[in-house]
Amino acid sequence: MAEPEVRIASSAPEESGDIEMQGDGHAEVPETGADDAPGEADEEAMQAEEPASRATFVEHASMSHFSSLLITSPYFASAIAPDSAHPNTTIDLATEDLEATAAVLEYLYTGEYFPHRLSSTALQSHPSIPPIDHTGDQLLKHAKIYTLAEKLGMPQLRTLAHSKIHLVNSNAVAELAYARYVYSHTSKNDKTIRKPVASFWGQRSHVLRHESEGTFKEMCLQYPEFGFDVLSFVLDAEEKREERKRKSMATDEVVPASTRKRTRG
Repeated sequence: MAEPEVRIASSAPEESGDIEMQGDGHAEVPETGADDAPGEADEEAMQAEEPASRATFVEHASMSHFSSLLITSPYFASAIAPDSAHPNTTIDLATEDLEATAAVLEYLYTGEYFPHRLSSTALQSHPSIPPIDHTGDQLLKHAKIYTLAEKLGMPQLRTLAHSKIHLVNSNAVAELAYARYVYSHTSKNDKTIRKPVASFWGQRSHVLRHESEGTFKEMCLQYPEFGFDVLSFVLDAEEKREERKRKSMATDEVVPASTRKRTRG
């Protein structure tokens, strides 16, 4: 028996037709009939509105794909219930971020998502990606994929998204937007993503807080855990410095040379 197709509903407006997910990472739109063909004016308008950006795995409000890929996620497997007599064919992700959802589907099909990680120190470049994240958009993209992967029970994707966060070049405004998302969308026990944020601001807050135009103070007041984590990092670092200083002073102290007794004759 053929596997049931699964339709994932997103929060985007409904479009005509579904997109069949292809393994090459591009979405194909079914051809329209002759009666539905737009006029020349409409066709020119459509071409003018086409963005010069990369095609993603989500272009329409819904899509069809095989459940064999989805059941690698415990969340999807439970939602589909493939072992039941009447498996579910609809998964509602209307409340999830559309770009993050597209990245999850791309990852399910290819084992990666855009932009790809080329090495441990570099991400794939693209004209649509500025070299420096001034707004937080790039950081937030990977952070949203991280939290969605956590929800869907996809630890490998979660790890991949987290690794990409550390490869984004950004400024203070972007880092603060990212920190705000992390402390508003993750558990206080999630040290994997929260500890590096506190460490980053703990090391640079004396400089970056002036670049963030007062929003650093607002962030500390809005999310006291953020302020506490940053302060804890600073105090721990200072305590370690003092300990190293004490050890260094103890080593520098003059130790009397030992004497050897004469052999009694």
